[in-house]
Amino acid sequence: MPLWHRPRPDLAGFATVIAWTSAFLYAAFYTGLDAVAGIAAGTAVGHATDTASIGPLKHPLYDTGDSLGQIGAYALIVAVVATAVALFPKHGARVVPGTMILLVAGWSFMDSHIFWPRGVWTMLGFALGFALLAAGTRGSESVPRRT
Repeated sequence: MPLWHRPRPDLAGFATVIAWTSAFLYAAFYTGLDAVAGIAAGTAVGHATDTASIGPLKHPLYDTGDSLGQIGAYALIVAVVATAVALFPKHGARVVPGTMILLVAGWSFMDSHIFWPRGVWTMLGFALGFALLAAGTRGSESVPRRT
């Protein structure tokens, strides 16, 4: 939301384009992880006649899904950095706390995903980071006043 009504023809505008593109890549590739590792591999393992030799977490589709998820997670980190670059000229240091928490959560997300216990802390970190980022951009927006 802090990137709505952009880009401008400057560094912040370029960073906004990178942020939106990276967010799209995150959404596409992380959804690919869910589809391939979750749906396809689960279906393949569920219909395999010899699941003991494959093992539920050793199916090749899990590796493919994990690769897609890694690309998505890296894209999320790029989106966070680009968002901070885009917002910093207008909002200054107020975007730094949320950005730092989002970067730590993004790094943790690389291998924790949503799994207990670290993944849950990672998701809470994302919630806190996004809340702080939104709060850091709220105060200096020009809002039309009713008279």
